Amino acid sequence: MAKKVSKNARIAQRAANVGSGRDFVKVVKSIKNPETGHYTFKELFIHKEEVDSFFSDTK
Repeated sequence: MAKKVSKNARIAQRAANVGSGRDFVKVVKSIKNPETGHYTFKELFIHKEEVDSFFSDTK
């Protein structure tokens, strides 16, 4: 059987993995076509800190 990993060890592992894929999130933005009224969806994987700027763009 495998040994259990203590909580402190897991926190240390998380600190060592800074900048890994856990800092990225998938965002989906719906964009309405003014001519037809249909929606298209823009899906991206971006860094957590850029989420607000992604949704604030009105393009």
